[in-house]
Amino acid sequence: MSKFDHLTREQLIALLERREREAAYGLVWERDEIEPDRHLNDDFVALDLNRELSQGDSPYRNLIIEGDNFDALRYLRMTHSGKVKCIYIDPPYNTGNRDFVYNDRFFDSTNRFRHSTWLEFMYRRLLLARDLLHPDGAIFVSIDDNELFPLGMLMHRVFGEKNFVANCIWQKRYSRENRETIGDAHEYLLVYAADPERFKFVRRKLPFEQKQLGLYKNPNNDPNGLWQSVSLTAQGYRPNQMYEITAPSGKKHRPPDGTCWKVIESEYLRLVEQGRIYFGKDGNGVPRRVHYLKDAEGIVPWTWWPHEEVGHTDEARKEIQNFFGTQTAFQTPKPVRLIERILRIATGPDDLVLDFFAGSGTTAHAVLKLNAEDSGQRRFILVSNAEATADEPGKNLCRDVCAERVRRVISGYRNRKDEQVAGMGGDFAYLRTRLLPHHRLDVQLEHDQVWHALQMLHDHPLSPWGTGSLGWSEECSHALGYLANLRETTLEQLRRRLVAWPGELVVYCWAPDRLATLLPGVAARPIPETLAERFGKKRKG
Repeated sequence: MSKFDHLTREQLIALLERREREAAYGLVWERDEIEPDRHLNDDFVALDLNRELSQGDSPYRNLIIEGDNFDALRYLRMTHSGKVKCIYIDPPYNTGNRDFVYNDRFFDSTNRFRHSTWLEFMYRRLLLARDLLHPDGAIFVSIDDNELFPLGMLMHRVFGEKNFVANCIWQKRYSRENRETIGDAHEYLLVYAADPERFKFVRRKLPFEQKQLGLYKNPNNDPNGLWQSVSLTAQGYRPNQMYEITAPSGKKHRPPDGTCWKVIESEYLRLVEQGRIYFGKDGNGVPRRVHYLKDAEGIVPWTWWPHEEVGHTDEARKEIQNFFGTQTAFQTPKPVRLIERILRIATGPDDLVLDFFAGSGTTAHAVLKLNAEDSGQRRFILVSNAEATADEPGKNLCRDVCAERVRRVISGYRNRKDEQVAGMGGDFAYLRTRLLPHHRLDVQLEHDQVWHALQMLHDHPLSPWGTGSLGWSEECSHALGYLANLRETTLEQLRRRLVAWPGELVVYCWAPDRLATLLPGVAARPIPETLAERFGKKRKG
């Protein structure tokens, strides 16, 4: 029976006319016909800390979350909205070759709604990710030809067409194959920014490769060091930049057709006085500007990312083998150098990075490696599922691959050549999502779950909930307090803390009005109402 069977002819005509009027350019998929994602729910999400699977001593600066990323993203929207500087994800490519797990089963190429289901799956998660981006932040999404065009339209819809930054091409292979009509040698990285103009000014230039450094010489022993000559001409015509230049040999130079000098004449004369104009070895050539290596800030990234610069799939598989002794521990890893490139562009030393399709943990590896290189304090949040299926009921990708790899990067390991690799240092808290009905928060929300959420909400490193009734955390000039009850012993602990703390303070408890009468002058925010309210806040899709 069709859902339109009950409509009259006139009603059907009216429906068709309305659809004609409302038809708009953009991406459309069969949202009403596809099987609902059973992971979508309205429950409150809490996080449970597993100290045995965590790495290092608390307080923890980094997080690995085991659970469906829809739940994890809803939680992070409550605690990290607008705080993430860089999101990188490598979602399932939906090739039809058992790479897309939906409702705990694989989707194959014969499924009629394969593309629509994948789009709906991604749409729900990208909407949440959008709310996490910092105003200067950007999201990078890996994809191949199977869903490139639908994903581009979907990203336009979620982030806005004007927020598109680039479609970068990653050369994933370096050797030719003759199996296809045209060999598949690359993948894509779609890049969108919360604000492209702001991102343009905060994005970093890339360090010079050896090839670029080789262009700088010092044949004349210039005291300013290595230099190269760069063109003094620019495209276009500007009357005040069309003057004649006389070389030391006496030869006259004017800009070639269709160009002008890059600087006006007074600026050119100042450069001459500084010895910053070069006329070639014989003093007869077209004038060029001297550019010193010490003044170079790096190079602006291109959309073409060759394997020599950012690695390839073989390199990624060997990296997996280094940790687990086999390349099959994870089937589709990305090379660390590829994620390093993203982080160099999109992050500074103190920024937060999120990967909610964390796979084998490459993003955390790249964060830790870059921190070791520049003494940075970048932080990561990884989200990964157990990915247990009927075929692999005992599999736990998050625990056994993702977290284990990051643990070895931090503490050190022996590689596939049986060589000891030193650890890079760091930590992470291992957390699991738990769903709680909203109407049961008063009785089901546990003190440690409240404490985890409050620390993240206020940008404090994560410390476990203790055995007492008062949670207290200090970060820079900010203190955070949480009272599990209002017993006199708990109040006395808080009094002692208040006397000793001179900075900013925020306190939470389950009965703030009663606290105000017991401790006049102490204003508290209500639990669970504060968390429930923040959890429910969302932008319209």
